[in-house]
This record gives sequence, C-alpha cells and structure tokens, in this order.
Amino acid sequence: MEGNVWGIILPYVIIFAVFYFVLILPQRQREKKTKAMLDSLKVGDEILTIGGIYGKIVSIKDDVLTIEVGADKTKLKIARWSVRNLETPSEKKE
Repeated sequence: MEGNVWGIILPYVIIFAVFYFVLILPQRQREKKTKAMLDSLKVGDEILTIGGIYGKIVSIKDDVLTIEVGADKTKLKIARWSVRNLETPSEKKE
C-alpha cells in the first residue's frame, strides 16, 4: 500500500517542480527587476511607457510621474506602473 501511494503522488510532485522552475521562478525574478527599476526612477530619466510613448521625467509625486514628450515638450501625467523600461543612453536613438 505504501509503494502505491508514492506511485500516485510522485508524478504530481514532479509536474509541480517543473512548473515551478520553468514558469513561477522566472516570473518572480522579472517582477523583482521591474519593481527595482520602478523604485529607482528619478527626475531626468528617459523612459518608455507601456503605450509606446518616449519621454523624460520632469517631476515625481508619489506614484504619479510628469513626463515631457515631443519637440514642443508637452507634459503628460502618467502612473508609475505604466513605465515599461528605462532608456539608457546607448539605447537612445539620436
């Protein structure tokens, strides 16, 4: 009877372990990196929003960022969570 129980439980344990290492662990690492990036935003950083808007941060108040976009420096207020990534000088196209 004891061997039969392990024969039933073992495949479920293996499947859970595979899901954990293939899906859950990488997602947690991505979330950690994203949270660190959002927490490190500062005035003057150039960003890309989830909507595809490139801008430069001009002010930060709690979870609301004010960014300048375009040649006429239009100001937009966006939520901090809507930042996709921080543009580094090497990624910036002149």
